Amino acid sequence: MVFLHGWPSIGLIWRAQMEAFAADGWHCVAPDLRGYGGSSVPTAEGAYAIEEIVADMTELHDHLGGESAIWVGHDWGSIVAGALTAHEPLRSRGLVLTSWAYFPDANSLTTLASLVDREIYPADRYPDGQWDYYRYYTTHFDAAVADLDADRAATLATVYRRGSPAAVGKVSPTAVVTHNGGRFGSAHRAPPTPPDPALWPSADFGALVEAFEAGGFRGACAWYTNDDANIAYARTAPDGGRLSQPVLFVNGEWDPICSITGNRQGEPMRAACARLTVTGLAGGHWLPVECKGELVEAIRTWLRSNNL
Repeated sequence: MVFLHGWPSIGLIWRAQMEAFAADGWHCVAPDLRGYGGSSVPTAEGAYAIEEIVADMTELHDHLGGESAIWVGHDWGSIVAGALTAHEPLRSRGLVLTSWAYFPDANSLTTLASLVDREIYPADRYPDGQWDYYRYYTTHFDAAVADLDADRAATLATVYRRGSPAAVGKVSPTAVVTHNGGRFGSAHRAPPTPPDPALWPSADFGALVEAFEAGGFRGACAWYTNDDANIAYARTAPDGGRLSQPVLFVNGEWDPICSITGNRQGEPMRAACARLTVTGLAGGHWLPVECKGELVEAIRTWLRSNNL
């Protein structure tokens, strides 16, 4: 089982799941992806196109022996896992997507904005809906990175918060980033915030902070700047990116950005996946640390039901 993290993380986010599945007898691997942690941090934004990341993962997979694997992703890691399964189908016998749906025509701002719930986000006020923060990376990249880098520990502590049912149906703070002049508004830095030990154990959060102190946020955020290349790459996938392998999508029911409940975000995935299972967990966006055991059980149940 290969576990792929998203923004802003490192492979360590999967500690609970890796320990559980290793105890079940699986060989578990969770790399730091390009731009993160112990991985390389190229300076060119184009180095973070999904085709480049998939190439990294195919090389890693070959190094590990190349046997068909279960690929498990969270956030942008789901995008990589989905693209790898579409482009390299013999490497994948099952796919788990957590907190970000599969888009066969590529994850892109254009695709995401077309699926926004316009009851919550009227187009005249929120043209990109909850994805305005994504737009901000494409229009104010240096400023966005500088704000995140201003206090990296505080940034990570503010990002990693538990979800709440009170957020369901409400406008997300990510929808007003451009209006506010940045994620943290006029302060241009995260407010002092203690980390939530229920999500990251203290030592693990320390390792996460250390990784970002070393590499900064530029590489991680550059993933958002390659829509054209990612769309072109997606369109080279066999069979239009349709997936024949078993696919599990795990939805955070209180996720204000990526939930597929009550909106159209899941429609492309449902149309493209022949053997799709969808399950929901009572949590926000950070399911690998927010719902540690529940995510393990959801994946175990799916593995059993598909004889994997």
